[in-house]
Amino acid sequence: MATQICPKCKEDSFTWHMDEEESQLTIWGCYKCSYTALEDEKLERKCSNCHNKTEMRLKDEEGEYWWCSSCNRIIKDPKLQTD
Repeated sequence: MATQICPKCKEDSFTWHMDEEESQLTIWGCYKCSYTALEDEKLERKCSNCHNKTEMRLKDEEGEYWWCSSCNRIIKDPKLQTD
């Protein structure tokens, strides 16, 4: 499995695995900084920056945001944040 650039530490150490109990849930984790985020496979869209359908919504303890695994762009939408 190829690694991605971690949205937190910016190192090429971000990997994923599927949650066995919930088929639509992907767990992303960084083995450098221990950052963890959850992805709902149903929430994916075309990136307006690189035009690939590789932008996904990730959720962590601070809230939710859009992240593109191709160009590594992060979009923090205030409407997605949890209180």
